[in-house]
Amino acid sequence: MLNRKSSFLSAILFLLSTSAFGQDWPQWNGPTRDGILSVEVIAKPIPKQGLELKWKQPVGLGYAGPVIAKGRVFVTDYQLETGKITNNAGSRDRLTGKERMVCLDAKSGSILWTKAYDRNYALSYPGGPRATPVVVDGTVIALGAEGDLICLSTEDGSELWKRPIAEEFKSEKPMWGYAAVPLVIGDQLICLAGGQGSLVVSLDRKTGKELWRALSGDEIGYCPPALVSHGGVSQLLIWTPERISSLNPLDGKLYWEQPFKPDYGMSIAPPTLRGDLLFASGEGVSAMFQLASNPPSAKLLWSGETKKSLGLSNTTAIFDQGYVYGADFQSGALVCVKQEDGTRMWQSALATTGANKEKGFANASAYLIKADGSNYFILSETGDFISAKLSPAKYEETGRFHAIDPTNSSGGRKVLWSYPAIADGCLFVRNDSELRCFTMP
Repeated sequence: MLNRKSSFLSAILFLLSTSAFGQDWPQWNGPTRDGILSVEVIAKPIPKQGLELKWKQPVGLGYAGPVIAKGRVFVTDYQLETGKITNNAGSRDRLTGKERMVCLDAKSGSILWTKAYDRNYALSYPGGPRATPVVVDGTVIALGAEGDLICLSTEDGSELWKRPIAEEFKSEKPMWGYAAVPLVIGDQLICLAGGQGSLVVSLDRKTGKELWRALSGDEIGYCPPALVSHGGVSQLLIWTPERISSLNPLDGKLYWEQPFKPDYGMSIAPPTLRGDLLFASGEGVSAMFQLASNPPSAKLLWSGETKKSLGLSNTTAIFDQGYVYGADFQSGALVCVKQEDGTRMWQSALATTGANKEKGFANASAYLIKADGSNYFILSETGDFISAKLSPAKYEETGRFHAIDPTNSSGGRKVLWSYPAIADGCLFVRNDSELRCFTMP
């Protein structure tokens, strides 16, 4: 049995030690996995000349974003050897090559070490690892696109443990690969595995040993596990293509479930909690739930219409001051909706495709990072990095520059589908050929 106090004290210390701007970005979507920077940040508009390029370094194929901890940058990629990438959503491309972890010096960009292993792919959109690594206590943990879960020393890349998730849990590999970024809670590593009774598993992050397993389902989907707290009760949220489940993070026992089925099995963006309101969104679905804590439960307040609310795809939303901002799958635009009923306040494709009006691009992307007040930073699918003010009244752009070229493709257009990172006063972005570091204003 896990020790309740030590486990969650460790979790809190992990978040606090990495929460200040100018320090680390050790995991997916920021220090606290919500795309929000420290309140101490005062965002400055991007100057007309853009940001200064500090360094760049070649990398291979990959959707996984970079992470930064203690002066080191970690990024995963795929070194293609044979096969052709077609990006056909309905079929799996077969490739041979190597998945790789690269560790670089954050100041100079020089490579400190690499760790690679052979891995054949049989995936749709097979351009590299999807899940951003997580760094904690001198280790870096990564989940490969075919389900290889590996823990390495941050010092030299030596392997501490490795588990082939799909093979061990006899699960069906997702069409678009393993993408649900594992979650560190104290000494636990929570990840989606699949199979009967093991849809979600908890491992000892130091040894890889199984602690508990829970839930069953035909598919695991692509949504990272999320830890939320309401009324003094911590809840582990797991969204699969069938439902949202709330578990006790200490032992995996079920608190509550709500049906929530996105189109095409695209459960991707974790539900977002503000106060007692939980916003969930995916392709073709959006909803607001109200949480109660004694006992833990959730009540549906409203469900949104596809063309009038917000249907997220491969990016997350920011829930801010009674409104939710995010990139809508159907319109291909950044939208703002009201928390009360999901009514759309405005939409703009400037932050996604750079157009004055929507071009009908489904799944257009805008990666949001909230700074101070109404100030945001946005990385568009075009590779533009943007400073903007977001309010219920409008989208107001304050600066923009082209940070990196989009090298992937979807729907006949070039796209960038990789989360950025901001740490040590720098912006880090990657595509399928290089990783770049810029000095923030």
